[in-house]
Amino acid sequence: MCLISAVPGLGFKATTSQTSDDTLTVTFSGDDHRSVVTATITPSAKASVRETSF
Repeated sequence: MCLISAVPGLGFKATTSQTSDDTLTVTFSGDDHRSVVTATITPSAKASVRETSF
């Protein structure tokens, strides 16, 4: 899996991690909110999003 683009909104930063060849996580972090997008292709293509506000 290869990330093409992750553009954070104003006040956010983007970080990525790849725990295996088939799973990629992009985290968008701001002062009071975090969005974590995890995409995988095994066993089939899917993505999940976790939102946290503090």
